[in-house]
Amino acid sequence: MQKKLFATEEKIREIKSVYPTPFHLYDEAGIRRTARDVKEAFSWNAGFREYFAVKACPNPFILKILKEEGCGVDCASMAELKMAAALGFRGDEIMFSSNETPGEEYEYARELDAIINLDDITHIDFLARHGGIPERICMRYNPGGQLLIGTAIMGQPDVSKFGMTRQQIFSAAERLKQMGAKRFGLHALLASNAADNNYYPANAMILFELAIELKQKLGLDIFLINLSGGVGIPYLPEQVMPDIRAIGKSIHDNFNDIMFPEGLGGICIATELGRFMTGPHGCLVTTAIHKKHIYKEYIGLDACAVDLMRPAIYNAYHHISVVGKEDALCDHVYDVVGSLCENNDKFAEDRALPQINDGDIVVIHDTGAHGYSMGYNYNGRLKSAEILLHEDGSFSMIRRAETVKDYFATFDFCDILDGAAD
Repeated sequence: MQKKLFATEEKIREIKSVYPTPFHLYDEAGIRRTARDVKEAFSWNAGFREYFAVKACPNPFILKILKEEGCGVDCASMAELKMAAALGFRGDEIMFSSNETPGEEYEYARELDAIINLDDITHIDFLARHGGIPERICMRYNPGGQLLIGTAIMGQPDVSKFGMTRQQIFSAAERLKQMGAKRFGLHALLASNAADNNYYPANAMILFELAIELKQKLGLDIFLINLSGGVGIPYLPEQVMPDIRAIGKSIHDNFNDIMFPEGLGGICIATELGRFMTGPHGCLVTTAIHKKHIYKEYIGLDACAVDLMRPAIYNAYHHISVVGKEDALCDHVYDVVGSLCENNDKFAEDRALPQINDGDIVVIHDTGAHGYSMGYNYNGRLKSAEILLHEDGSFSMIRRAETVKDYFATFDFCDILDGAAD
């Protein structure tokens, strides 16, 4: 079973004639379409905002597209905050959901008037010393145990490093209130890459019930329920995309049944989707440059785990297409690998594919989130370019490929490598 590419063979070959592989290619039309679908799914909530998880695809050109579609940003570091600020995001358009946070990052987030999402109760006094306690603040909840939907385990919060326990949430709320906080948000991420339409509504119910109890027991003014991320995408070709409209409707029904009777109907709903927003709308375009036959059959690409880490570190599945051979019989079995001196540098193991020859264009699907962004420079390998396919069929580079000069840039304080990048 094959996945459909968002770009035609002719377009991919045209782009490759301008920009050498490997490169990540993004589909502007698909990104805009998904942003509008999410907005429509939650249009019943007047204050709804999608805070795109910058870590998923930290490219300013992508963030600019999402800003034009009404999205905010979810940031977790100084670099992400600075990128957001440079693009004009301010105040309620920024969620700062970090953990083990340096003081200067809290201070800068306060300068931007971002919504700070506290990950731990000990961060309260730390924040007070580094930027001060704002009047509106969010708290990250970890209910512990396992998240069960039916008989399926969707997530295991009890082994997650993120968020506060139930008791800590109540203690933190009281302490923050004493220190001047007046309006409170709640946040939780209980699963990752959930394909079940019931995950987000289950997460919402946990937060709805917590909000009601905090209001009843502490008199908190709850202004925000942030459902965070976790809604997945179909990496396998036989999987289907979660139905964001059905998800939004289910949450709407629960909101009407539970929140309105408690006087909480004015609460804003937020999402922090990353993978769902851009994941399916990116791919890694590579070229087969070697074939090896020993105990197994190997196809060597000009890309490696530097360009896409997920298969190496998670054993994650990414579908692979051979351009121009989408309808060919998959009668060969290959390990598809990169050039790193690590045996886990594999995009696929024992994958049935058409015959691949040197020079064939190989496309790895669903790299639009946690693809380029997770890259690194092991073995001195350099990160690839990023290319945007525009709605009108034109394309442009939105990040150039790294050079050896970039790799040596942090030695610019001395002359030990003078001439090495020439």
